[in-house]
Formats: sequence, C-alpha cells, structure tokens
Amino acid sequence: MKILPKIDIIDLALRIGNTLIIADTHIGYEEALNRQGILIPRFQFEEIIKRLKKIVGKKKFDTIIINGDIKHEFGEISEQEWRNTLRLLDFLSEHTKKIILIKGNHDKIIGPIARKRNIDVVSHYKINDIYICHGDKMPKDTAFESAKTVIIGHLHPAISLREGARTEKFKCYLKGKYKSKNLIIMPSFNLITEGTDITKEKFSNPFMRNLDDFDVFLVEDKVYKFGKVKDIK
Repeated sequence: MKILPKIDIIDLALRIGNTLIIADTHIGYEEALNRQGILIPRFQFEEIIKRLKKIVGKKKFDTIIINGDIKHEFGEISEQEWRNTLRLLDFLSEHTKKIILIKGNHDKIIGPIARKRNIDVVSHYKINDIYICHGDKMPKDTAFESAKTVIIGHLHPAISLREGARTEKFKCYLKGKYKSKNLIIMPSFNLITEGTDITKEKFSNPFMRNLDDFDVFLVEDKVYKFGKVKDIK
C-alpha cells in the first residue's frame, strides 16, 4: 500500500524505489528482560528473520536502511546483541549492495559492531527530498530543512482495537505533518511487544505533541488504512 506517492508500505518496512527501510529491531531485548528477572524465551531473532524473508523475498535492493535502535542496551553490547546483530547484518547483506545504520538513542555503542562489517553509522540519510532519521531529537542540518518528507521511528506506534470484551493491539504507521513537511512514523520491528498505544498514551517528541490529525495504517495480515487518530479515539 502507498502511504505517499513515492513511498510504499510492505508489512513493517517501507520501500522508496529500490531502497528498503526498517526501524527499531531492538536486538538483545530478551537478554535485557532476563537480567531484570523476567523469564522470556529468546525467540525474537528467528522471528525477525522469518518476517524479513517474507518482505524481501528473492529481491536485491540497492540500499537497506535500519532507522535506529538496531540493538537494545544503552551502555554496553550484550552477548546476544553481538551475536544476533551481526547475524542480522549478514542476512541483510545477502539482499543489498549497501546497509546504512542510522544511529538511534539505544545505539550509543554501535560502532564496534558496525566496524566488524564495514558499515557506516550516520545521523540521517536522504533520498532526494525524503529525509530519514531516528526521531529522538530534532535535526538541525540543511538537508533536513530542504526535505519535503521526513521518516522517523523511535515511537513504536500501535493501536488497540476492542471487540466485546476482547482487546488486541496492532502495530501501525502514522502519517501527518511537521510544519509544511510530510511526516511518517514507522512501527518497530521489535516482535516481542506491539508498541505504544497511540489512543491512550501521550507522546513527547520534538516532531509532534498531538497525533489527532495523523492517518493510521494498521499492519496485520495486510495493511489497512484506518482513518485519523481522532476518529478512532
């Protein structure tokens, strides 16, 4: 499904021409939970690869962008992060000529992993007039000022739908405006949690304070356009 004329939604990824974008895999999340005493099986990496295989198929992309928070721990690289982040990068390298890592707020120590595979870590990436950044802070460069569309991750948007006594949460994309620019917020590729419910939680982010006028694109067996946040509320 098209979210904008030049940008397609493919499950939890965006495609711009022959470039694929994913965000917020949070590799190592299970190990972090285990350290807190929360017993959870470590299944996320296999599920990420399984879902990516459906998205990429046998295609080859010019570029694959990971828009921040490829790993989870802030101040260290856990054993699970070392092993599975490298495995993820190796899988993606089979489907692209170039991988770009955009630095997220969880990626304070991503350099050693990136250097193992000679991958660039950048603050942002621009494709024509489309500016891609993680979204945890406001860009101040000229490339951002001249962009017509901005794509961010970071917020992990999701939406809860209720039928009778049953409530289920789904990952979703949001499309709205930041000043005169189009703004797209990507769901996370963290498959352990669905994300933050946009109808219940208040977001504090440099790009927006109110999501009411944003369009919702829900991701399930396919992508569904769900109208505006204010109407869903």
